[in-house]
Amino acid sequence: MDKQQLVDKTTETLRPFETSNLIDTMQHLDVKQIFSHPVVLIALIAIFFFGVVKRSKAVLLTLFSLICLAIIVRYAMPAPGDDLSMSSMFPFIGGGLLIGGVIIYFSLIKSD
Repeated sequence: MDKQQLVDKTTETLRPFETSNLIDTMQHLDVKQIFSHPVVLIALIAIFFFGVVKRSKAVLLTLFSLICLAIIVRYAMPAPGDDLSMSSMFPFIGGGLLIGGVIIYFSLIKSD
């Protein structure tokens, strides 16, 4: 295989990972599809066990934040084509305050 064939094969292999393709895929996924994907579940479980074994408060708080943000985005984001209203912002505001409160409590107030 010459150099040009190798470059072409690599280009075709990496084409699904282009930014526009990734953004398009992310826009059409919902939380149920993301959290039911085995790779995502394995990664979350691995990060969870790493945080528990190492007793890393930062890792566990980050994992908590990411999961909560995914849930908030699922319930607070309007359907495509709908306007962003104040009633759809209340779950986002409340969830953001909850996440911020938990992070502040466990990282600054509660001591080991």
